[in-house]
Amino acid sequence: MNETEKSLDKEILSSIRQVMFKNGSATKGELRDTLDISFPTISKFLSRMEKNEEVVSVGLDESSGGRRAKRYLYNHDCMLGLAIILERDKVNYLIFNCAGEVKEEGKGPSVLTDDGLSSLTTFIEEIITTHSSKIKSLAIGVPGSVNNDRIFYIPDYKSFQNVDLKGHFEDYFSLPVVIENDMNAAVLGFYYHRRMKDNRSLVYLNVSHNGQGAGFMINGDVVRGSTFFAGEISFVPQYSDRNFGQAFEKKASFGKKLIYENKQIDAISRLVASFVAIINPHTIIFCSDEMNQRLVKEINRISSTYIPSEHLPEIVMSNWRQDYLFGLRKLGLDLIMNRPI
Repeated sequence: MNETEKSLDKEILSSIRQVMFKNGSATKGELRDTLDISFPTISKFLSRMEKNEEVVSVGLDESSGGRRAKRYLYNHDCMLGLAIILERDKVNYLIFNCAGEVKEEGKGPSVLTDDGLSSLTTFIEEIITTHSSKIKSLAIGVPGSVNNDRIFYIPDYKSFQNVDLKGHFEDYFSLPVVIENDMNAAVLGFYYHRRMKDNRSLVYLNVSHNGQGAGFMINGDVVRGSTFFAGEISFVPQYSDRNFGQAFEKKASFGKKLIYENKQIDAISRLVASFVAIINPHTIIFCSDEMNQRLVKEINRISSTYIPSEHLPEIVMSNWRQDYLFGLRKLGLDLIMNRPI
């Protein structure tokens, strides 16, 4: 089979899986009509999927006047995905099936240390061993900038600087792997968790979990920038002698997540005004454990001194860790959908 044929097979298989993921079951006729793929081709792929226990025949549909059609049920537990998020003080993980249903979740000690790669490999190996061969994708979120799955900027955790996590884990576990920046994953998760249909422009802002960062989505697409450095908001100049990272420094309030100092509120308000002037988003999302309604009102008030208030976006609060894991789950499901049989 040449590369063109392999690519076409992959596309057809992915299309069938998309329909089966969404509907749970289908007949050959339904797949043919939905995907505009020939009946023999559909039959060939379903036969391969049935042999691999990816689909199961559940009998014949009621007759509508012609031959009764065989219905195939998708086995959502045939493959599992593993999502891992690396944080300053711990590792969180989530195991999910092809329907996105959570099968297991847990946490472990932080691996962002001098021997971080070795510790992370051991941690993942234990999880995969427990679940035998069912885990078919691995999605890892990191508090740093990522270019084509390689971490190139993670100043607080030197042991992961310039590490090719994707290459390492694909070689070690023989699984497809995706590596994503934490805030890019969070804004992606927020979008898909809420099943947004229109092409929204969003900014997801985080100022305390793992340092300052932002995830941008414009017209439904995550924006990473020409050198994949988008979202490193600590460098944004704000005052004559300070950037956002310096202005927001939390020495006096270390350990407290809720924003409460006036200088921090002003720095965030300036940042909100900058976002409006540059990309004019529909919504800015804050982590729910960093923000409350009183602070939202204050940020809106101060931001309106820098930018006309009619252009200010909706400001909402959301569960950052939940959105983060949901974004990684989406990326992991995409890997599963494109796996060969």
